[in-house]
Amino acid sequence: MRTLAALVAVLGLLVGCDDVPAPGRSDVDVDTAELRQIKDEARIEPCAEGPGGGELPDLTLPCLGGGPSVDLSTLRGPLVINTWASSCGPCVKEMPALQEFYKEYGDRVPVLGIDFLDTQPGAALALAKETGATYPSLADPDGDLLEQKDLRLAAANPQFLLLNAQGALVHQQAGGLESVDEVVAMVNEHLGVEL
Repeated sequence: MRTLAALVAVLGLLVGCDDVPAPGRSDVDVDTAELRQIKDEARIEPCAEGPGGGELPDLTLPCLGGGPSVDLSTLRGPLVINTWASSCGPCVKEMPALQEFYKEYGDRVPVLGIDFLDTQPGAALALAKETGATYPSLADPDGDLLEQKDLRLAAANPQFLLLNAQGALVHQQAGGLESVDEVVAMVNEHLGVEL
């Protein structure tokens, strides 16, 4: 009898929940007037499509803080892609090293950030501004990258993806690099670029 009463109580609660939305995609807007202003003040570079013919999945991500969206399949390298988020402690240490790399070698090996699994774009842009990171960043608040089986990404930040000249993913690793020398060593070893 107690089991039946408990079941009736649970069913009663469920019937009253018909106006609760089902779980789904987030409602994060990564392109607002306020976000564009923060991006401009931080002097973050605009996002740009690649030349095409790359081997990453056909997935289009919006530019963090406004600007053109980018289809990942258009990207070719040599290119350093780094996932990060506003709540990521190691990212705070890593972003200045990536910025130094971008400033010194970005004309030969560009850097592209992806604000990954982060539903706070304002906080993300504030972190980029605080760390001085001016390289462009896309946004993936819903974790669409996780659905791309070829990428084998973890639901964690930071992570690196290195693309060769043909746009093939030639190396992936967890982030946590803290010096420009570590970034240079990773690029030299896995992209075959002498910096």
